[in-house]
Amino acid sequence: MMALKLILILCLCLGVAVLVRTLMIPVRRSDYKPPADDPRALAYARKLYEMVKYDTTSYEFTDQRETFLGYHRVLEELFPLVHRSLDKIEIDGSLLYHWKGRSDRYPIVLMGHQDVVPVSDEWTRPPFSGEIADGRVWGRGSVDTKCSCMAFFQAVEELLSEGYEPEQDIWLSTSCTEEWGGPGCPALVAELKRRGVKPWLVCDEGGGLYTDPMMGIKGNFAMIGVSEKGRANVRFTAKGKGGHASTPQKNSPIARLSAFVCDMEKHCPFRSEMEPETRAMLEALAPAASFPIRLILENLWLFQYPIAWFTPHINGQAAAMLRTTMTFTMASGSNACNVMPREATLGANMRFVHHQDMVESLEVVRKAAAKYDLETEVMQGTPCTKKVDIKGEVYRYIEQTVSKTFPGCVSSPYVLTAATDATFYEEICDNCIRFAPIVYGPEEKKGIHGVDEALRYDCLPGAVDFYKNLITGHRKGEST
Repeated sequence: MMALKLILILCLCLGVAVLVRTLMIPVRRSDYKPPADDPRALAYARKLYEMVKYDTTSYEFTDQRETFLGYHRVLEELFPLVHRSLDKIEIDGSLLYHWKGRSDRYPIVLMGHQDVVPVSDEWTRPPFSGEIADGRVWGRGSVDTKCSCMAFFQAVEELLSEGYEPEQDIWLSTSCTEEWGGPGCPALVAELKRRGVKPWLVCDEGGGLYTDPMMGIKGNFAMIGVSEKGRANVRFTAKGKGGHASTPQKNSPIARLSAFVCDMEKHCPFRSEMEPETRAMLEALAPAASFPIRLILENLWLFQYPIAWFTPHINGQAAAMLRTTMTFTMASGSNACNVMPREATLGANMRFVHHQDMVESLEVVRKAAAKYDLETEVMQGTPCTKKVDIKGEVYRYIEQTVSKTFPGCVSSPYVLTAATDATFYEEICDNCIRFAPIVYGPEEKKGIHGVDEALRYDCLPGAVDFYKNLITGHRKGEST
């Protein structure tokens, strides 16, 4: 009885300590909103309209250079000073622009991609109309990523019109095969490598100004991508004797695949851990959370391990942040209802975390599949990317530029579950930031690779200003 009382007293004291600590930490809101009356917004929207209405859909392993050369002529019309003043390098439809600075010791690469994914389903508005209506630019590519490309081209255009000369070399990089991981960006990187260029900073898409990034956290937050999860496409094959469905057999290929899926869904074999970047993200977001969430996030010293263990079981977003994930996506068997297949297959997409990267995660899956006599084939795989140091100079510079450009906006590191062309730049750069200075609300996120893609164009002036500040604030050449 005495021991029980002591435990209760300790729990009460711990609870009081957690509550007091939470109440003592000031609440902080991320209250940045794009100005509603910036006269530049509509002018920028019209440039984005011209870019969106040119169809730059890319298809795997297809030579589309002529298509993209036509798109380049659109860029020349929209940004004439860029094309008169910068050295342009075209490689099979992908583009590099070199803006020579006073020094080439700490070059910056600003990047996005020209191509868009194919259109499917029915749209409310034509997918390549670029229509400007209801405060938005509508069409495929308006969000992913012609908006950020427009913004950095426009930033350079305006700086050139002002007679600005950059302190360091600036490179603009835009490939035409990003959407299917094609050779466009690797060719641009190879060209920079040939020239001996080692970027101090690469700034690509990936993160952004996310609206309401987590449950209980309201506002626009600058989610700065510092790495990407690894990924793989895996095929599982079950073989059997086949035969007529009128004489069923035990442990048929489909039965074994089904049992494997159920086992993986109910008993996830991957480790859940909170990596330093994820903890830093939660700590950055905590002061802006509603009270119950803030109580937990402000006290990760106590709740970190329960969060890592429990939340992936109930929330897909938490699972993506904390562990390797595997999503089953494709299946095939026989081609008739009354025929048992001699072979059935199942496809899955995996996303690896850094603490259990590709080699270890795939080995876990192989062992799990072997219990059901399944063959495992990795069709494509890429390990996790390098991490940008969230306490390092480059990350701090991005934070400072965000603070200067978007007053009142809270910044946070962020680990991407998707893939970007920035990965290819890691061969020559240690600081590949994934951050497009665009406000991504629920509608923008839903439209990426989906139906009725559209962007609220009031965020475009802030995006242009971010790139201008990123270029003009980079004064490393003065101290070397």
